[in-house]
Amino acid sequence: MRDRLIVLATRNPGKVKEYQELLSGFGLEFRSLNDFGPIPEAEENGSTFDDNAYIKASHTARILGFPAFADDSGLVVEALNGEPGVRSARYAGEKATDEENNQKLLHALEGVEERRAAFVCTISIAVPRGPALTYEGRCEGEIAIEPAGENGFGYDPVFYYPPLGRTFAQLSPQEKNEVSHRGKAMAELRGEFDKVLIWLEQRIQEEPF
Repeated sequence: MRDRLIVLATRNPGKVKEYQELLSGFGLEFRSLNDFGPIPEAEENGSTFDDNAYIKASHTARILGFPAFADDSGLVVEALNGEPGVRSARYAGEKATDEENNQKLLHALEGVEERRAAFVCTISIAVPRGPALTYEGRCEGEIAIEPAGENGFGYDPVFYYPPLGRTFAQLSPQEKNEVSHRGKAMAELRGEFDKVLIWLEQRIQEEPF
């Protein structure tokens, strides 16, 4: 495969760190968008996590000329009819911080007893032209009454995981990767990564860069 390089289509340092840990040992070089110059941003206007993951992966692969790996992930809260969903990163506004998103979520659930929620992750692997491969993972939990923990990013401080009795932000990276939505999607991917490499080789040969 060309230079055995795959681009992680994100600038989020938290995601980059998690994926570098999850993707270690594959004999490939992984770079994030932070390793390249400015490129046009993908317009994440899909209605599902699957849509947006493909949009980001395909967009990045076409512009940079390398296979690209993207995910779209977010939080779905039962009492909020699935919100914040695909707008998880922008729940409190386009430039919202993690803290602002968390505070808006906790405010929306004030006095609500039903606090079931799930983290959802869809991974898309795309080449510059053509289709993509898709992998999915889901982790069930609850929204805590208040934030707790210093690890992770995003909604981790307010996502309580009952089997371990802690929020995601209170887990070590290793603990989180074993049970998280992203970790589950990656486990599915890792289980057949040999086939993924063959698919990438074939696609690249059929549609040379």
